[in-house]
Amino acid sequence: MAPKKRVVKRPEVAEEPVEEPVEQPEGNLIVPGSEWEPAKLIIKPPDQVQRLSDKDLAEEHTRVLKADNPQAPNNLARFSHKEKTYKFDPTVDQTAIALSLEGLLLHVESDDLKRQKLAEEMEREALLKEAERKKAEGIELDADDARGLRNQFNFSERASQTLNSGVRERGTITEPPASVEYAALATQWEIYDSYMDDQERQRQAKEKGKAKKGAEDKADGSQHGGASVVDDIVHSEGVGHAAKILERMANQNAFDDITQDYKYWEDASDAYRDGEGTLLPLWKFQSDKSKRKHVTSIKWNPSYDDMFAVGYGSYDFMKQGSGLICGFSLKNPSYPEFTFTTETGVMCLDWHPTHNALLCVGLYDGTVCVFDVHQARNLPIFTSTVKSGKHTDPVWEVSWQEEDLAKNLNFFSISSDGRVTLWTLGKSNLEFSDVMQLKLASTGVEAQSEDEASLCGLAGGCCFDFNKQSEHLFVVGTEEGKIHKCSKAYNSQYLETYDSHQMAVYTLRWNAFHPHVFISCSADWTVKVWDHRAKHPRMSYDLNNQVGDVAWTPWSSTTFAACTADGKVHVFDLHENKNEAMCEQKVARALGREIERKAKEAEEAAATGGRPSHRAPAKKADAEGGSKKSPAELEVEKLDKILEVAAKTGEFNYAADAAKADE
Repeated sequence: MAPKKRVVKRPEVAEEPVEEPVEQPEGNLIVPGSEWEPAKLIIKPPDQVQRLSDKDLAEEHTRVLKADNPQAPNNLARFSHKEKTYKFDPTVDQTAIALSLEGLLLHVESDDLKRQKLAEEMEREALLKEAERKKAEGIELDADDARGLRNQFNFSERASQTLNSGVRERGTITEPPASVEYAALATQWEIYDSYMDDQERQRQAKEKGKAKKGAEDKADGSQHGGASVVDDIVHSEGVGHAAKILERMANQNAFDDITQDYKYWEDASDAYRDGEGTLLPLWKFQSDKSKRKHVTSIKWNPSYDDMFAVGYGSYDFMKQGSGLICGFSLKNPSYPEFTFTTETGVMCLDWHPTHNALLCVGLYDGTVCVFDVHQARNLPIFTSTVKSGKHTDPVWEVSWQEEDLAKNLNFFSISSDGRVTLWTLGKSNLEFSDVMQLKLASTGVEAQSEDEASLCGLAGGCCFDFNKQSEHLFVVGTEEGKIHKCSKAYNSQYLETYDSHQMAVYTLRWNAFHPHVFISCSADWTVKVWDHRAKHPRMSYDLNNQVGDVAWTPWSSTTFAACTADGKVHVFDLHENKNEAMCEQKVARALGREIERKAKEAEEAAATGGRPSHRAPAKKADAEGGSKKSPAELEVEKLDKILEVAAKTGEFNYAADAAKADE
């Protein structure tokens, strides 16, 4: 009997539980270890994207693909050599090349393959000919020569040495700086002037230092209160400029209707009036300093069309006082831009044509002075004195002239003392020279001998004007009613004397276009149009009152305006009507010659001086159609035709024809 086997049972080993990963609050993950592996700590980056849910992962997103090249330019400009400018190119190539390789295969029917086979055939024939030549000469053939076509993979190594570039020397010659020869003469008076200028500079430096010290003391004293610092800011240059701009803006808004009329006004009633016109009053300029003073002269600035200077004085000998100069601008009618005061009344003034800040002034006591409107001080930069030859009677007119050969500024003046004087601006004073002394034109009965002629005094000069085309030629009007034609080159005698007015000649003006025509007005109520080549006037107009001033328009050779003592302005256009005025309007009450100048200068300078509006005057079509003459030549011809008719019919008198028309 076989023995029984003993069965031994193994003890059961309990399975160790597997721990799940534990997530920490910071987002890190701890993976527990096992018997063979240690625990792991998985650190989550702070910028890791959160795990998406199944719903988010299943969501479909639409993606649009475009065929546009993102690297292509949006706006492309190319230079056009034909039009010499850059032009925008709307067509932009959107093709983006990722990889470009040159192909090695050719189509069997292409022209490139045919050319390649032809080249290979020619090369093979050349090699065969070369091999036959060498064989005939007994030269041993190489392996390469034996075969017909070379293998492009067979190559030979060759070495070469590069050629170093040669060194070159290059030199340039610069032009030397331009040299200028300078020579000066040190005279006694120049040394004296230099010392005087140096003393003046030292005095100004001391005054500036005192003013600066006073300002510092004032600032130190106001550190506790701060009131002076505020005053300095309020009165500073920047605040003043800003206030000036605001003031002009307020005036522009307040006078907007007047500004629009100034530029674009057209009288609708002209369609119902045959050959009659009107004047439209615009701004009214006044100043508190000018009360009880007469307006004696007004001049527009040649560079700034909106600015003009006004001179205030008095024509009454018994009521003389101080004078005043005000500069007004159309941009600010409420207050003058600058003011200057003078010891006596201002009788005349004139702007320099190129140096627009210089203003020469003639005074009632015979003094002439020059102001610089850029300077803030109320003093002229030049003034005449008794030692420098000032006039002894009122100066009635001044006029700037072209610079002399030494480039010195100069101007002319005329006075009742019978002198026409040239004033030259020196370094520190005015230098004068009498161009003409207005001798009385004596008749044969009054001057029977040279002694009697020498006893005749000088005629009182009232006005003058220089020819625009002939700089040496000028005309002078006197208190005796004479008009003298003079020249700068001859100061001993008159070129011509015109005797037609019976009383003082107040104004003379050359025509802006015609070099031979000028106009005059007088206290004998007449306005006369002259040709300086004739002794008698071509046309004469009686305005039934003293004529204080007259002027041509700068845009027409046949239009002029005159003002009378009764406060009326008369505007004539000889091309339209030679018999009567186109416009006759009362603009001021009658007070004498000062109102004549005020009415004429203020209204006529704006109405006929080319400043009534920004519209160009209507030009009539040329009758010939094909004329290529300039506008100035056409204006001269237009006035010549009128003067020719007047010369054939004799002196035309407006008053006589008007009386016949009334009858």
